[in-house]
Amino acid sequence: MKKDQISVPGSSVSYGDAGTNLIDLMIILAKRKKLIIGLPLAVAIIAVAISLTLPNRYQATVKVLPPQQSQSGASALLSQLGGAASLAVGAAGIKNSTDLYIGILKSRTVADKLITRFDLKKKYDTESQDVTRERLQAVTVIAAGKDGMITVNVEDEGQKFVAELANGYIDELQGLTRTLAITEASQRRVFFERQLETAKDNLAKVEMELKGAMDSRGVISVDSESRAILETAARLKAQVSAKEIQLGSMRAFVTAQNPEFRRATEELGSLRSELAKLEGGRTGTSPSSEINQAGLDNIQLMRDLKYYQMLYELLAKQYEAARLEEAKEPSLIQVLDPALEPERKSKPKRALIVLVATIMAGFAAVAWAFFLESKQRAMAMPGGAARWDELKSYLRFK
Repeated sequence: MKKDQISVPGSSVSYGDAGTNLIDLMIILAKRKKLIIGLPLAVAIIAVAISLTLPNRYQATVKVLPPQQSQSGASALLSQLGGAASLAVGAAGIKNSTDLYIGILKSRTVADKLITRFDLKKKYDTESQDVTRERLQAVTVIAAGKDGMITVNVEDEGQKFVAELANGYIDELQGLTRTLAITEASQRRVFFERQLETAKDNLAKVEMELKGAMDSRGVISVDSESRAILETAARLKAQVSAKEIQLGSMRAFVTAQNPEFRRATEELGSLRSELAKLEGGRTGTSPSSEINQAGLDNIQLMRDLKYYQMLYELLAKQYEAARLEEAKEPSLIQVLDPALEPERKSKPKRALIVLVATIMAGFAAVAWAFFLESKQRAMAMPGGAARWDELKSYLRFK
């Protein structure tokens, strides 16, 4: 055994052989040092040049605290939004109000409002609304944390733009919550508002009919007793209709076993009984002998007029009560952290790009150096050139 070799029991490799192999590797690397140094250096220069051409991108974040509400209120809001919020919560169902508001933020309605507000078609150089929505979705991340907070992250070019766009999401969310009825109080307000508009239209219609009838048939005088009966009947009918409308609004939020619902049902039954007694007592008297058919038509119109007047007054009171109840509710959307103009860019990470490209080029250069050395040694061996030509022939696609 040579003096510079130390045998290792149970191993066929000696330290002398390992040292020789290491020296051989170093010789190969030193032999191709221009390639190993030059290729990573060239790639690094190219990576620096490319990274400098990439535009700076900034990220703005806004955090909001959504209000907590009942399941019925959330379901009712989705019914108003229709397909707008089905993109995010339609299939999976609503777990809480956070999911509901995330669904609104991701809706087509909000996206279209932002596209119009910030002229995103021009910014992204797109013609299709769908493509613009996809670009907007690509730069936006909307998520809910375990603490119940909703976070909206926008990453794009322009420090001022990303902050305004992130805050724009919350502005549109607040606008929709003011337009749509989310809470039970706001839903009742909208319900009575619609009923009030219907009663107002009917009242105006009857007033026009009565005016036209009096212009063509003349004014019919009614005695005080008949007028009192007419007003009482109209008032009872209006109270019955108002109570039916009230019960209709309550069915959306309470069950039939609810004490208030049961009390309102009993009141409706009592009003119907009074109205039936009044109308039954009037069947014995026939004014046809004293008043002609034209007069009866006018009296019917006057009764309808009184009915819609009283119904309008009752609905107006219920509408005002619902509006006051809605006004007592706290602010729906609470902005904890509004988006600010970012001071630092989020992308591109130029140092990381250059570092990764240089390292990969270094590995590639070392691998190519060993490949060239293997080829050179193979060509120096007897028959090596023929074997190399055979390999190249197999590598061709013909």
